[in-house]
Amino acid sequence: MVPIDFRSDTVAMPSPEMRKAMVEAPLGDDVFGDDPTTNRLMEVAAERMGKEAATFVPSGTMGNLIGIAVNARRGEELIADADSHAFYYETAGAAAVCGVQIRPVATEAGVMSPRQVAEAVRPRDDPHQPISAAVTFENTHNRHGGVAWPLEALRAASDAAHAQGLRVHLDGARIFNAAVALGVPAAEIAAGADTVTFCLSKGLACPVGSIFCGSAEDVEEAKRWRKRLGGGMRQVGVLAAAGLIALDQMVDRLAEDHANARTLAEGLSELPGVRCDLSRVQTNLVYFDVETMPAPGFLDECAKRGVISEPTGPHTVRFVTHYGIDAEDIQTALKVCEEVLTA
Repeated sequence: MVPIDFRSDTVAMPSPEMRKAMVEAPLGDDVFGDDPTTNRLMEVAAERMGKEAATFVPSGTMGNLIGIAVNARRGEELIADADSHAFYYETAGAAAVCGVQIRPVATEAGVMSPRQVAEAVRPRDDPHQPISAAVTFENTHNRHGGVAWPLEALRAASDAAHAQGLRVHLDGARIFNAAVALGVPAAEIAAGADTVTFCLSKGLACPVGSIFCGSAEDVEEAKRWRKRLGGGMRQVGVLAAAGLIALDQMVDRLAEDHANARTLAEGLSELPGVRCDLSRVQTNLVYFDVETMPAPGFLDECAKRGVISEPTGPHTVRFVTHYGIDAEDIQTALKVCEEVLTA
């Protein structure tokens, strides 16, 4: 039996159309800039984000690291949410590789207010403190349940950052989930950011890759950082071909993942010993607490019955819906969870 895999949307398999496109893609050498499939993907990606240029990178983590490197210099500081991916899940790359310190800011639901941005900026006339150079926002926000920033809040925070002389990097790993949830083009979400990264390998179901977007000058610097980090790949059009299919065919279908996540969350909230904040289930991430047993034990029992995920805390579980999980799988998973909880 193939398990129902809720670990992440990164486990989604590429569609048949993607696999066919990957086989048939015209290729060149992307480091030399002559891979036609990659070049076409970069044109489409930049247009989707409303930016001048784009470049393909192997992962969202590399894209964010490049975003930090492009927007801040060694010895400077980046302001970030205390639960952000850049601060929590990227192995201190900002410090280790870029020499940039991250200043964490605790936020409500991952949404940083203009006041919080302004108050996190260091006084420039104090030689004891680092220079505040940039801020990063995460949309949707993973550890806050996949919430999509209200567009007005994101604009206000970006405007506040720019007013303070900060550059803005948007970690848009799941920006298309945010766009679908809000009913706006992704470019509207990215409009206030100087640079933005988004993942092809999450909800869009590509096998590999992310995109870094910004001004032509920023992207040229990003390419130098990509090379420095070992991310310059050659006939990467075999991957870019899947990205073109994803941007054409997989964005609108994210609404299915959101609907499945909502059904899953509502069903879980009715089970004994489960607490789930439905207000934060806006996209494809469902966080819930199992109050009657440890999360690892709960998931061990679920795995025996064909439903797999991983704990995010002693009693907290994250289920992620994605391409390959349908409405029937959701009902099966709810039955499994109920069986485990009532056994």
